[in-house]
Amino acid sequence: MATLNDGVVPTFGPELPAMFDGMKLAAVATILYVIVRCLNLKSPTAPPEISYKDSLLNHYLLKACPMLTKEYIPPLLWGKSGHLQTALYGKMGRVNTPTPCGVRKFLPMQDGATASFDLFEALGEHSTGDDVTMVICPGIGNHSETNYIRTFVDHSQRQGYRCAVLNHLGALPNMELTSPRMFTYGCTWEFAAMVTHIKRTFPDTLLAVVGFSLGGNIVCKFLGENRSNQERVLCCVSVCQGYSALRAQETFFQWDQCRRLYNFVLADNMKKLILSHRSSLLSLNSSNISDADLSRLYSATSLMQIDDSIMRQFHGYESLKEYYEKESCVHCIHKVTVPLLLVNSSDDPLIHQSLLSIPRTLSEKMPNVIFALTQHGGHLGFFEGDVLFPQPLTWMDKVIIEYADAICHWERNRPDCQSTTGVTLSG
Repeated sequence: MATLNDGVVPTFGPELPAMFDGMKLAAVATILYVIVRCLNLKSPTAPPEISYKDSLLNHYLLKACPMLTKEYIPPLLWGKSGHLQTALYGKMGRVNTPTPCGVRKFLPMQDGATASFDLFEALGEHSTGDDVTMVICPGIGNHSETNYIRTFVDHSQRQGYRCAVLNHLGALPNMELTSPRMFTYGCTWEFAAMVTHIKRTFPDTLLAVVGFSLGGNIVCKFLGENRSNQERVLCCVSVCQGYSALRAQETFFQWDQCRRLYNFVLADNMKKLILSHRSSLLSLNSSNISDADLSRLYSATSLMQIDDSIMRQFHGYESLKEYYEKESCVHCIHKVTVPLLLVNSSDDPLIHQSLLSIPRTLSEKMPNVIFALTQHGGHLGFFEGDVLFPQPLTWMDKVIIEYADAICHWERNRPDCQSTTGVTLSG
């Protein structure tokens, strides 16, 4: 047998290079398989799944709102991944974000808090010729300067809507708290103050109510709390809310769809926001927050721990269960009688599938409710595009305006005695 000492170099048979080529192909195939699975590339596009009870209004809306019945087509390479849609929304908000010009308003509250909202006038006349104001409640920790809000406001202005955007208490940078509390999951006080101000300032305007994520819970709870809150309201649209915090809390500790990881990230962001107001929360006389509560906050790794140590105390709830029960819209959303569009996405990593039985059941019982469930879109993503680059406007932005426009035309063409708002449209 030849050895290296004999000066003979060993050679490999022709089967070894072929084996290495096969291993390379297998590795490439594995990587491609993982990419296809992670990006959900094999998932077909489809129209939203629509749940509703037969009524003249709903049949009209499904004809007047083609976006609810035609395919929602996300960007081909990444748009079918709910995680990437959610991540892009979370990191960028939107692409080519406009900068609408508005005026900031401040409203003193009875407990010493100072609510604020931004008012943006319409950039043209509405298609009906009427005065309509979008009253908008953003998602958790968001405000009028958040990118997805700016994009939606700009689009609404161009379609003839005045916009009023609530800045969640404590969410605006460089705005100090004037009372020892911040926004919570379902407190409607600041939103109610904004709506009251709009109604008083513009006595002829009608309202289209819009809520995103946590804001969707707040607006539905606001409308259902008191029948008078629905006066002069044309319609309401809620996007990507979870409906019941009590039922949602259990799902946030599960690892499917990486929900436990999202819980940690959201908790970290919320922790930073609360700690930025540490001095105000501790120094104001009527504060329920102690140093011990803030110490527990430092070690919190979930939203539930933050809610238990800090958030529930803003309104004096005795337990976390009581806080979640009292602040969720699930107990009063059935009292909303104005046209109501509820939008969720099947691949939203924050909203567990079990929670979607709430809007589905409601829409099957209430003649004023439509529940639209898209196959893709993530959490407040809903980006549209061809292959790679998303469009500045999302499916979500367009469908809200389409629905609100349809309601405005429905109200204008109905006899006064059948108006859902109880207000006669001008003209």
